Amino acid sequence: MLYLVPTPIGNLEDITLRALKVLQSVDVILAEDTRTTGVLLKHFEVKKPLTSFHIHNEHHKLQDFIRQLKEGKNLALVSDAGTPGISDPGFLLVREALKENIEIQCLPGATALVPALVVSGFSTDRFLFEGFLPQKKGRQTRLKQLITTDCTSVMYESPYRIVKLLEELKVLGLEERRISVSRELSKFYEQTVRGTIEEVLQHFLKQAPKGEFVVCLEGLKQD
Repeated sequence: MLYLVPTPIGNLEDITLRALKVLQSVDVILAEDTRTTGVLLKHFEVKKPLTSFHIHNEHHKLQDFIRQLKEGKNLALVSDAGTPGISDPGFLLVREALKENIEIQCLPGATALVPALVVSGFSTDRFLFEGFLPQKKGRQTRLKQLITTDCTSVMYESPYRIVKLLEELKVLGLEERRISVSRELSKFYEQTVRGTIEEVLQHFLKQAPKGEFVVCLEGLKQD
C-alpha cells in the first residue's frame, strides 16, 4: 500500500489522528526533506525509517520504491507541508504505482489553498488552481489566461516574487481588480491582505514580504 499523508502547513496541531496512525504503521516514510519531516516525527514520537524523495531524485529512486511496494512493504509519502502531489513531488510515484496495480490511499488533511480561498471572500463555487506560475517561459501567457477567467484563481507564490506578481498584474491593467493575499497560514503570524491590486501592492512595497503566499484573484465580472 502507498499512503499519501498530508502534514501540517504550519501549526503541528493540524495533523490528523489517522495520519499519525498511518505514519506509525508503515515500513518506510518518503519525505521531500528528511530534516523537515524529521522534526515532525520527533515531535509526535514516530520512529520509522525515513528516506528522501524530492524533485531532484524522484526519477532515480522511483523504481526502488515501486520494488519495495511490490514486495509487500507499506510506504507513506509526505511533503514538507500540506498534501503531497499538490505543487510538490508525488505525481510520478502515484502514476507508476497505478501502472503496477499497487493500492493507493490519499488521506484528507492540510492544504494551503482551501483556507486562503475561503477567507478571501471571493466566489468559491468554482475556482481555478494554478499552483506556482512559471518563473520565466510561459509566465505572461498563463497570467493573461488567468485574468480573463470568470472564476476565482488561486496561485502559490514565494516572498521573493510576490511584489513582481502584483506589478505584473497591474501592468496588465488590473490595478482595480480585487485580490486577497494570505501568508503564514495556521502560524502565529498568519495574515491576509485584501483590496485592489494597487492597494495590496502598496502594502507590500512598504512592508517587506515574509513567508509563503497564497494569492486569490477575483474572477472577471461578466456584464
